Amino acid sequence: MLIFIGLGLQEKGLTLEGLEEAQNADRTYAELYTSLIPDLDLDALSEKIGKKIKVLEREDVEEHPDEILETAKSEKVAFLVPGDPMVATTHVDLRLRAEKAGIETRIIHGASIEIAAPGLAGLQSYKFGRSATIPLPEKPSETPYEVLVQNQEDGLHTLLLLDIEAPEERYLTASEAMEIMLDLESKGGKNVFTQETLVAVIARAGSEKPTVKAGKVGDLIDFDFGSPPHVLIVPGKLHFLEAEALQVFGGAPEEVEGYVE
Repeated sequence: MLIFIGLGLQEKGLTLEGLEEAQNADRTYAELYTSLIPDLDLDALSEKIGKKIKVLEREDVEEHPDEILETAKSEKVAFLVPGDPMVATTHVDLRLRAEKAGIETRIIHGASIEIAAPGLAGLQSYKFGRSATIPLPEKPSETPYEVLVQNQEDGLHTLLLLDIEAPEERYLTASEAMEIMLDLESKGGKNVFTQETLVAVIARAGSEKPTVKAGKVGDLIDFDFGSPPHVLIVPGKLHFLEAEALQVFGGAPEEVEGYVE
């Protein structure tokens, strides 16, 4: 049996159910390349679970998952992942492989950035369109800009996740992400991401002291948001309560009321 267990967004994000299942498992694996969990202490978590946690790299999960699948055929295997287990496509792929191999699977959900970030900013989750990831500079892509264009046309909010390379401890910051989006705007010319565009930045969602800042790109691009992980939200049309929330929770200027539908 293969049990996908979400670790949530911070070091204490593992649910009681998830902890119990990990304790009862015969073998415990984890991956930490899809997202960053600040201050996660694997040794302390291993001690709490009562067994060693083997950390898998990206290729172990996506290209050569034989070990975890073969083990799950005869043992109860716990697979710990950042956030919620089924948000990342790589986990869906692994679950499909397991089911096709006749391995029973189970999911124990954890807190997800897709819900936490809108909540911290005071934005309504059902008013978000498709999300996208802004890649590191050496992996350029126009996808996040194209997604933003479509969402803006539909009046929807856009959650932009920021790329990471866990082995190298490289994490795209909100300021770097804004620079990338401004560059894409200079090429795309759709006027959806300029110095005057309203954005919200969420840093370290799920922690005791997350940072929430809302305002124009030109006013926030040089702001120090602290340590990662960061995400970027570009609002679409706002409900009046959303506009007030961005002002109260994120310090947005009065001009935000101009985005109210």
